[in-house]
This record gives sequence, C-alpha cells and structure tokens, in this order.
Amino acid sequence: MSSPPFLLLMDILRFCKNWTLPIAMSLGVILYFVCVNIPWLEPAKPFVLRAVEIVQPTLIFFMLLLSFCRISVHDLRPCKWHLWLLLIQGGSFALLGLFLICFPEVPAKVLAEGAMLCLICPTATAGAVIAYKLGGNAAHLTTYTILINFLAAFLIPLVVPLVHPHDGQTFGVSFSQILGKVFPMLLCPFILAVLLRYLCPKVHARLSEMQNLSFYLWAVALMLAIAVTVKSIVHSEVSVWYQLGLAVISLACCVLQFWLGKKIGRRYDDTISAGQSLGQKNTVFAIWLGYTFFTPVTSVAAGFYSVWHNVVNSWQLYRRRKAAGGR
Repeated sequence: MSSPPFLLLMDILRFCKNWTLPIAMSLGVILYFVCVNIPWLEPAKPFVLRAVEIVQPTLIFFMLLLSFCRISVHDLRPCKWHLWLLLIQGGSFALLGLFLICFPEVPAKVLAEGAMLCLICPTATAGAVIAYKLGGNAAHLTTYTILINFLAAFLIPLVVPLVHPHDGQTFGVSFSQILGKVFPMLLCPFILAVLLRYLCPKVHARLSEMQNLSFYLWAVALMLAIAVTVKSIVHSEVSVWYQLGLAVISLACCVLQFWLGKKIGRRYDDTISAGQSLGQKNTVFAIWLGYTFFTPVTSVAAGFYSVWHNVVNSWQLYRRRKAAGGR
C-alpha cells in the first residue's frame, strides 16, 4: 500500500502535468517581479537578461528539433486551408494599413496598429508542439508557419513604412531584418532533423520518441516569454486606458483568429491544425516587430496576445484531457 506522502507527491506531479501552461505563465509573472523587487539581485539583472536571450532561443531550437524529427520532408506540402488563412492574415493587415494611410490622424491610431500587429504576426514556432498534444497535424502547421513567415516578411516592409514611416527603413532593409530574425530559428533545427534522419537514423528515431519533452521545453520557454511580456507591459509609458484598449483589441484578434481558423479547418477535416495556425502567434517576434517597425506602445498589444493565446491553449488542453477521461 502506498504511503500518504507518496500519494500526495503523485497528486502534485499529476496537477503540475495537467496544468503545465498556467503554472508556467504564473511562474513567468512571479519571476519578473522577484527579479525587479529584490534589491540584492540588482547587480545580476544584466546577466539574467543576457541569460534569457540565450536560453530562450536554445530551448525553442531543441523543441523544434524534436518536433521536426517526427515530420518527414514529404509531409511538408501546402493544403487548401493554407491559402484561406494566408488571405485572412495578409488581407486584414493590408486593409487596416490602407485605412490608416487614408486617415492618418484617426483617433486612437495605436489601437489599429496593435490590431495590425496581432493579425500579421506569424504562427508560433511552438505551434506544432501544441497541435501534436491536441491531436492535430504538426506537418500541416509547420508548412503554414513557413508560408506565413514569408508573407509577413514581404508585407510588413511593404505596408508599415507607409503607415508608420522610419528613417532608413527601406523594403530591402526591413525584409532582411525579418528574415534574419525568424528563419535561422526555423531552418536550422529543420535542416539538422533532416540530416539526422539520413546520417544518424538511430539518434533520429530516439529523438522522435521524445515528443513529451518538447512540450515541457516549451513550458520553460513560455515562462521566460511571459516574463519578457510582463516587462514590456510594465515598462510601457502608455496610459492605463490605452493599455486596456490594447488588451481588448488583442483579445478580440485572438478569439476571432482561433474561431476563423477552426471554422475553415473544419471544412478540410483539419480543425486543430488550422485553428492553431491562425490563433497561436510568435508573440516574442511580435513584440520585436512592435519595437522595430511601429512603437514600443504598439508592442504592448503583442504582450497581451501572449497571455490570451496561452489561456486558450490551456483551456483546449483541459478539454482534451477531460474528453480522454483525465483529471
């Protein structure tokens, strides 16, 4: 018979497993406020920030490597729903941009810019991990992630300089900046996974069996991302009312995109993959986009989106677990 302490430990571990994403988000918030409010940690802040800059992409790299090891190159092919989602993201971004070009002095312009940021932001690199946990098609989502990154790299330099001009931000400069920010993180683990498949098949097979590990790597990366998100919100100089407005705009964009993605995906029997492709965003990249091409104020919308889409993911994982008879 198991002892009470052992049973308690098992219940705690089960709780942590079932609620990994909410726990990671909560720890991210706590981590930020602990680091900024304990005086004797002040000298360590530069090292902590540098460590986050190194650890986060490293975690994402290995998470993507594990995910790509499950996917064959032959599985990466466009689907019909890819076109619809690209039209939604690109079209809504371009229409909002055209509106702001025609009415540059519109009140609360920053809210429209926040919506543009939430709509054009590419799919999260961790999308394949969540799609796999939810029973979706990781290959279809990965293909869309590559396509939407190309579209974003083309549209953002084309539209944003007309909406929000910056000195020296030509199309070529902006295009290369975006590609340099995103594609090494996408392509390097993919190329390594392909090389391992053909050169080290035993290692590749072993990695392809470790898909649960990729989820927990994502949880640690999420904790760091939420800490960065809280930092961007706390240090924003925008008023509370504007922050609330950006929170509402980002929530509306999040709900709308998950709903549209699932609705379109349902027509092609790929509800989960399409929903995650349109709704789950690379919010760390979106925060960078806000700072680089819009304003630090606009990036607050991406920060709030980071919270909303992970709340949706937590709810979806909870529903799937309940449907499977779990607790």
